[in-house]
Amino acid sequence: MTNMAQKRDYYEVLGVSRSASEEEIKRAYRSLARKYHPDVNKAPDAEERFKEISEAYEVLSDSRKRQLYDQFGHAGLQAGAGAGGMGGFGGFPFGDISDLFESFFGVGAATRRGPQRGADLRLRLELTFEEAAFGTEKEIEVPRWETCLICNGTGAAPGKPPVRCPTCGGTGELRRVQQSIFGQFVNVMTCERCHGEGRVVQYKCSECGGRGSVHRTRRIKVEIPAGVADGNEIRLAGQGEGGDRGGPPGDLYVQLRVQEHPVLRREGFDLIYELPLNVAQAALGAEVTVPTLEGEETLYVPPGTQHGRILRLKERGIPRLQRAGRGDYRAIVRIEIPRHLTPRQRELFAELARTFERAEDGEAPTPLDARADGRGASNQNDAPGGAREATGSRRRQHKGILDKMKDVLGLEEEE
Repeated sequence: MTNMAQKRDYYEVLGVSRSASEEEIKRAYRSLARKYHPDVNKAPDAEERFKEISEAYEVLSDSRKRQLYDQFGHAGLQAGAGAGGMGGFGGFPFGDISDLFESFFGVGAATRRGPQRGADLRLRLELTFEEAAFGTEKEIEVPRWETCLICNGTGAAPGKPPVRCPTCGGTGELRRVQQSIFGQFVNVMTCERCHGEGRVVQYKCSECGGRGSVHRTRRIKVEIPAGVADGNEIRLAGQGEGGDRGGPPGDLYVQLRVQEHPVLRREGFDLIYELPLNVAQAALGAEVTVPTLEGEETLYVPPGTQHGRILRLKERGIPRLQRAGRGDYRAIVRIEIPRHLTPRQRELFAELARTFERAEDGEAPTPLDARADGRGASNQNDAPGGAREATGSRRRQHKGILDKMKDVLGLEEEE
């Protein structure tokens, strides 16, 4: 709060003489208020100067307060406020009362509309799996509002620039003085005719119809870097909608949608492939052909490969986004058990199953013809506990051939 010893003379604050008329005081106040309003003047002392100007005008524009001030100076106003007189309330200076009303009732200076940045735009772009992996260049169509080049965004016809708004006098705001039990305060509103711009267009631009912008569809090239993923966004600065009243354009955000690959999938920068193998390939080993992003490649499957094993090709995956190197190619082994066998295949699996049985019993493999005519059976039955072993062997024979193969390979049946 400013005390009386520090207060400047109100006439000096407004720059008018003590004999100034009411109209001269009002004119001086308007000029100074526009100059020092905090929304316009960003100087450190602008707000304090504006309050001082408002306080001076509040006193000198009121005939009773002005009379007190002329007779007794600032002390007369303080005494009047303490006695419940005019202007003050509870010892508050006039400038602070104005601030109090502004915080409670929302009154204050209207913000004049200046240049505004254009709106941002978002578009979706669909890519193939390979385009996302290795990068590409795309051309997209962007419908947007652009600043009219004929009127340069003013909305006025060439040679007919906007004129000062007759309603607000070019200030972009309207002031209404109101009286209350607390004294006089000013309600500032945006001018409805010029919408706060202070200027109006009398002759509209034929290109944009006075809007200041036109709707265009532009073809823009987009560089897609290698390694992008589904959902990534690419920002193109300045490619959004044009700004208002000379403001800069917005940005364009391109959201990427990546199609799925028929057989490959992505985990980070690694490529995943479900590698189907038959029982013979898994047991004996094999060289198989697998699909990669560069085409088919040969992959070595070692003997005894188990279901779920991962076979890896280094640096055959997705290029790392904005970094050197690539991920890996991971082939996950999926052993496929045949559901339908030919007679010959069934015969071969039966022979294989019998060899597994003898291996489980700790016996040396016996030729198939020896089992077929019963030779060797007496040795098995004559041995102590032979009946139990024969019974166990028969019980194992009740299991299907494919079940035995699953047991050996460690597979579970999939429904």
